[in-house]
Amino acid sequence: MTKLVYYTATTLDGFLADPDDSLDWLLRQPLDKGGANDYDAFIEGIGAIVMGSTTYEWVVRHHPGQWLYTMPAWVMTSRTLALPEVDAADIRFRSGGVRAVYEEMVDAAEGKDLWVVGGGDLVGQFADEGLLDEIISSIAPVTLGAGRPLLPRRYDLELLDVARNGGFIMARHRFVGPLQEDREQQH
Repeated sequence: MTKLVYYTATTLDGFLADPDDSLDWLLRQPLDKGGANDYDAFIEGIGAIVMGSTTYEWVVRHHPGQWLYTMPAWVMTSRTLALPEVDAADIRFRSGGVRAVYEEMVDAAEGKDLWVVGGGDLVGQFADEGLLDEIISSIAPVTLGAGRPLLPRRYDLELLDVARNGGFIMARHRFVGPLQEDREQQH
């Protein structure tokens, strides 16, 4: 069954990027290729991806003339963005709610899983709709104190697995839903 997965890296204090959207803190971390939560093994099971406009612009800016993904990609944006000048890049710009995009992604993925590449607010929109299944995070030995949050919402998660890869703590969580305390207050 197709799952929607948030596969990401984060600092120990829960940030995806610093206030200037830099990932320098991430790119200098040691990582064992083929180790726990290996990217190559993960990406083999992905049939469609979705990202926000900030993530899209970071990828395009840092990899000019390339598109890193072979599967269909959705970019959630309220702005007009340029397509990268790359042959065979299947990129679809969308705005509005995420449920319709999710349904398009499931159809395109042909039984494979879906990946929310980033950012945290976008993942929260999928979670708010009850569409998020898992969060796979690589937790770096870095604190930033500020920046783009991992997931700016209040949710309960269930720890499924933990391992080490290089300098990272690798964790896999099942998405449970709104924080129990928030659910209790609604009743």
